[in-house]
Amino acid sequence: MMNTQPLDAAVIICCYTEDRWTALCAAIESALNQQALEVIVVVDYNPALYARVQAHYPAVRVVANRERKGLSGARNTGISASSAHITAFLDDDAVAEPDWLARLCAPLAEPQVMGVGGKLEPNWLDGFPAWLPAEFYWVVGCTYRGLPTQSGKVRNMIGGNMCIRRELFNEVGGFRSEIGRIGTIPLGGEETEFCIRAHQSRPQSYFLYEPAARIHHEVPGKRTTWRYFRSRCYSEGLSKALISRLVGAQDGLHSESSYVMSVLPRGVLLNLRQLVLRLDVKGLQRAVAIVAGLAITTTGYLVGRVRVKPLNLPAPMLKAGDG
Repeated sequence: MMNTQPLDAAVIICCYTEDRWTALCAAIESALNQQALEVIVVVDYNPALYARVQAHYPAVRVVANRERKGLSGARNTGISASSAHITAFLDDDAVAEPDWLARLCAPLAEPQVMGVGGKLEPNWLDGFPAWLPAEFYWVVGCTYRGLPTQSGKVRNMIGGNMCIRRELFNEVGGFRSEIGRIGTIPLGGEETEFCIRAHQSRPQSYFLYEPAARIHHEVPGKRTTWRYFRSRCYSEGLSKALISRLVGAQDGLHSESSYVMSVLPRGVLLNLRQLVLRLDVKGLQRAVAIVAGLAITTTGYLVGRVRVKPLNLPAPMLKAGDG
């Protein structure tokens, strides 16, 4: 018999624009279909959207971002408002499968697991971009080639599909607003910095990737253009430079080193092989995109290292909530 008891978990969805209303509704409804103790929607400085969500979803708790504008502040607001022992995060343009939350939270039965990340499958709204290499699906916020294919340890999780023990935020603080996305500005990495900070606080504990905990993440055509690819790669380099300042280059670039030295070369060879053996012209485009993406990201990192001043900031402490 299926367990119908609610999980001691809050699902937090952060949103900022009415342009995503249809997608947001789908995300909320998929969250309500889970066994969550509560579903919290955090609206990032948009009173009209706040009122609209409140009116349409009386079963959902709607709160306004009380911290600095942006995704990090919104997430921190949601954490402070929650009363559950587990905080799960779902993007406002993603739909969770019915067993998503249960599969995501299950590994937390092991005390040393600090959090769990799931698989983000792309939902290509305007057609599949055959030129985009799977190694760079992180550009569009999805699971990329190089992550484990089965449940396994990872340095950090992708923020749109993850759950974290609530106590960990009390211990190490929340997400840093100096890093996270604000609106459509393609900066990121706040969850990476948080996970590294958590590792440094609890070196014997770890994060897991559980691909069975799946969501379907919308990818519009405007995110599958070369222009967006270039912008996102460059911004990722800037973010990595800032993260390295905050947590140290060794921890900040550990996973990236194996990705650059192992995953990307294999990706180039795989796509060139497809060009030769299958006469797949897109294979050449994907190989070129891998090389170009690495070069652009590296450029952003080097520029960031020069421009970003040394930082000695305390971990952001969460504001007391009414959860």
